[in-house]
Amino acid sequence: MEPNEITTRESLYDCYGDANKRAAKKEMYKLDNHTRHFISLSPFFVLSTSSSSLGTDASPRGDAPGFVKVVDDHTLVVPDRMGNNRVDSMKNIMENPNIGMLFLLPGMNETLRINGKARVTTDKALLKQLSVRGKCPKTGLIVEVVEVFMHCAKALMRSHLWDPERHIERSSFPTLGQIFKDQIGDDESAEETEKAIQEGYVTRLY
Repeated sequence: MEPNEITTRESLYDCYGDANKRAAKKEMYKLDNHTRHFISLSPFFVLSTSSSSLGTDASPRGDAPGFVKVVDDHTLVVPDRMGNNRVDSMKNIMENPNIGMLFLLPGMNETLRINGKARVTTDKALLKQLSVRGKCPKTGLIVEVVEVFMHCAKALMRSHLWDPERHIERSSFPTLGQIFKDQIGDDESAEETEKAIQEGYVTRLY
């Protein structure tokens, strides 16, 4: 144990004190009109998963607003769009179905947090409803909502995430092609790799 490390809940509570009363009471165990509306407007969320053998993972998921389908107050369906086939999240879910979801709305500093249990589905009838440009996703996640609550704006206010004046110039950071060249020693040049990546952004979104 490191010096000054907190290792028990009691010590943690001693450090922070009691939770804000409103924060302590805000947890819900099903979706309501406000959280359904938030999901219907959200084009982006982060999916967190973990397993004892594969470790932990946080994966960005995005599409047109409302791409996460609300089936009922306890159930969501998330399409799995084309990617790199690492399937990190789904491998974790096979071992540990417990997940976390953090939904964002561009321009809004409050966020929505959902904790639940997920399973992978290949149900064609269900997934067909989530088709884009005539392409049906191979799989999707069926999420059982266990806990849901709104999260205050402080983190996004501190970060100024939506403030365009705080956005970096993209040219100030290396391209993904250059990063891959430096990190994994790709046989292709950084320019060739970047060209392939950009082509994929056009041809392999769905």
